Amino acid sequence: MSDPLVLVSNEAAVRTIALNRPAQLNSFTGELHVQLLAALNAAADDASVRCVVLTGAGRAFCAGQDLADPAVAPDPAPGAAPKDLSVVITQHYAPLCLRLRSMPVPVVAMVNGVAAGAGASIALACDLVVAARSASFIQAFAKIGLVPDSGGTWLLPRLVGRAQALGLALLGDKLPAEEAARMGLIWRCVDDAELAARVQALAARLAGMPTRALVAIRGALDAGAHSGFADTLAHEAELQRTLGFAHDYQEGVQAFAEKRAPQFTDR
Repeated sequence: MSDPLVLVSNEAAVRTIALNRPAQLNSFTGELHVQLLAALNAAADDASVRCVVLTGAGRAFCAGQDLADPAVAPDPAPGAAPKDLSVVITQHYAPLCLRLRSMPVPVVAMVNGVAAGAGASIALACDLVVAARSASFIQAFAKIGLVPDSGGTWLLPRLVGRAQALGLALLGDKLPAEEAARMGLIWRCVDDAELAARVQALAARLAGMPTRALVAIRGALDAGAHSGFADTLAHEAELQRTLGFAHDYQEGVQAFAEKRAPQFTDR
């Protein structure tokens, strides 16, 4: 029996999901997509999970699409029709990215090595990205005649602005994690030896916070990126109305008044 392409482990309320094709730098195949989406859906459906960590096994986070995969590899036969690359996007990458952006708990990307192509986009689709100092991000699409996908054209300009986004996407140069953090592409760059402990501490902290409010913050920031100011004010009011009726708000205020640590349970 072949090894699973996704490894799942738990520590308290934190679930870690690791891509497991280390010899291929965790590049995507159709089956890896299936197993990763299933793991994310299982985490979303499990009420005991309050934070997810996404990472890669071995020396890479994810090198993007495996170009040898039959779904995308050009047919070498003379006169063979080119592959329709939109199929793998709509069948696999789009559902995966939408699942990440709609998780009912915070998602932290622990980038332990190279994140290239769709692998970079998948990392950036997570809520917080923490990368090892030796890690790097590569927008490799232009080098093979393609555009950034998996949400890359939406994410890049919103994270670093149009000028930096164009530089990254047009040139496809390797971006060291430290520079990625400096320009605001990712949340933090840490020493390699500290990566796992720092991410686990961050995930545990998020797991102890009011999950429903954290997810609402993500949604509000995304919505605010393309809403007018008046619409944003109205959206904020609606969110506060909903959250104000929730247990975690009542618990947070009571814990503040009683000078104790709150026990948040909403999800």
